[in-house]
Amino acid sequence: MSTTRVDRGPLGAWRALARRIDAATPPGRDRAIDGLRALAILGVVVGHWLVMAVTVAGDGALRSTSPLLHLPALAPASWALQLLGLFFLVGGYSAAGSLRRARSRGQSYGAWLSGRLLRLARPVAAATAALGAALPALALLGVPSGTLRTTAVLVSQPLWFVGVYGLITALTPLALALDRRLGALAALPPLLVVAAVDLLRYGPWREAVPGWLGMVNVLPGWGFAYLLGVAWAGGRIGRRGAALLAAAGAALGLLLVLRLGYPASMVGVPGAGRVNSHPPSLLVLALAAAQSGLAIGLRERLGRLLRAPGRWAAVALVNLNAMTIFCWHQVALMALSGAVLAVAPAGGVPGLHDAPDGLAWVLWRIAWLPAHLAVLAGFVAAARRFEGPWGFPRPVKAAVVALAAGFAAYAAAVL
Repeated sequence: MSTTRVDRGPLGAWRALARRIDAATPPGRDRAIDGLRALAILGVVVGHWLVMAVTVAGDGALRSTSPLLHLPALAPASWALQLLGLFFLVGGYSAAGSLRRARSRGQSYGAWLSGRLLRLARPVAAATAALGAALPALALLGVPSGTLRTTAVLVSQPLWFVGVYGLITALTPLALALDRRLGALAALPPLLVVAAVDLLRYGPWREAVPGWLGMVNVLPGWGFAYLLGVAWAGGRIGRRGAALLAAAGAALGLLLVLRLGYPASMVGVPGAGRVNSHPPSLLVLALAAAQSGLAIGLRERLGRLLRAPGRWAAVALVNLNAMTIFCWHQVALMALSGAVLAVAPAGGVPGLHDAPDGLAWVLWRIAWLPAHLAVLAGFVAAARRFEGPWGFPRPVKAAVVALAAGFAAYAAAVL
């Protein structure tokens, strides 16, 4: 007598959903690329959760601080959490293929670019408009102004990435032209530019160099990994090249930190004299090279792992909501911290409101991570519809733009 397994409960529902997602996935879908993109987005979320803390000030407001101020020995951990280079690598790979396909269909560059930029802009507009409406309401309800300022700063600071990513995406035709002429070596000129700017900023002439010069590194610094992605899409980087890229990136990173005085942290630390990430220093490119080499070398293995329906479904869901996750993860951090503080004893609770000055804070912070992800999942479920085209009437769209502009003005004033 045969029996048929019937899946029940949450686990059964997940298995059924995973099977549907797996069955609906086109056979030619590159699951490894989606897996790398999901890893990069989740790295941003978890990284910000672990390297950003909020404490309760004397006026009851939540203020941001960095655990690396108190626990500098943890700085090397930021190398595993700073995955924006990986995101730009995948972005270059995807954009190169997308633009080539668009050209083969006869689609104009303008139409192709507007479609990609709209996919970036819609979730940003939705999140900032929601905050533009929520912050005044929270102020009327008595939330301290310091908490509102901290929220605006934490949410708006990562959004620089969206603008830079959009600008580099707009330069994809130039990236393809460089790839045709130079192949994988197209990524070398940006690296040399960043190295030259760093030499001026940190070398013997640093006293005579204006502070704004570091901004020259923004496009070449993040465009480096994007160009590697374009070369990868064109078949320019194989397994041997990937191994060389990973080894060279790791060696350069160690040299910069151990011998040339670069700070070990890949994220900004308040009060630090030098910062690697804003604008990107040569260490950011070294890390991006190492991560890119590893990603390219492990692509086939990752693709095999993601043939399992459950793993693939998780990756697919993250990719479908990637920008919404990015835009709302800091909102979730502040929402969880604020909500718990409202019902917590005076001074808050460990891992959410105390000073990040010991191993106990790290353990408590990790313990709170599932709660943070659950709050974020709630925001994503509510806001994910804004990833796609908006079918709202014009007055609603105008209101969204006005609220987003109001938040932008407030954030600019408090940054």
